[in-house]
Amino acid sequence: MAYVIAFAGKGGTGKTTIAALTIRYLVEKKQKPVLAVDADSNSCLNEALGVNVHATIGKLREESLATVRSGGERPGGMSMEQLFDYQVQQSLIETKGFDLMVMGRPEGPGCYCAANNIIRKYTDKLSDNYPYVVIDNEAGMEHLSRRTTHKVNLLLIISDPTQKGMQTAKRINSLVDELALEIDQRELVVNRISDENFARLKDVSGDLPFENTFNVPEDKNIFNLDLEGRPVFDLPPDSIALKTVFGILDKCRIP
Repeated sequence: MAYVIAFAGKGGTGKTTIAALTIRYLVEKKQKPVLAVDADSNSCLNEALGVNVHATIGKLREESLATVRSGGERPGGMSMEQLFDYQVQQSLIETKGFDLMVMGRPEGPGCYCAANNIIRKYTDKLSDNYPYVVIDNEAGMEHLSRRTTHKVNLLLIISDPTQKGMQTAKRINSLVDELALEIDQRELVVNRISDENFARLKDVSGDLPFENTFNVPEDKNIFNLDLEGRPVFDLPPDSIALKTVFGILDKCRIP
């Protein structure tokens, strides 16, 4: 069974960048295949990883529904479930070190809940084929209530250096308890903040219900990377964000 790492937090915290750095960590340090799952309807994990998306779960679902409504033919006499299963397998973006599955936006007015359910089903189904699964969830807490994030070994809750971010992190942690989600380990990571300001932020944030709290300093290399649209694999080894995130993951005792 795969070791599953998931990410949560409010929008604008740099969650996707840290998820992408985690994938780089697993590829470089663990040297075992990784299934990366972009469970955000506003898909951008592929950009952080430097790969192009040729199909999304949302689009495949709409195409399957259109086939059913039009009475279109299915190849080889497949059932709709078999056809969709085949299409999902084909939608996986395969690269050196990791494969990527993307939820994407439904093409029509359909609810995201269906695409979320499909992502959850196929994440579970495919995880048997990978030692590691990394799930970049959408911003906020809806994915928790829809139970997209479940059966997780390590949940990294990402905050920006604001009280709003810290309060959202606390609410996410409380919701995990309320929903009794199967999450073994939860850690807080505050992004883009110096050690000194991190200490100040913790002082004014009250009790933090996490085993560990970490911070990632501001890094001009990340800014330049985003500005130029380049992947995290282009970050130099001396990048402070890269070294810090790798150090955090070392401390999380990932097998």
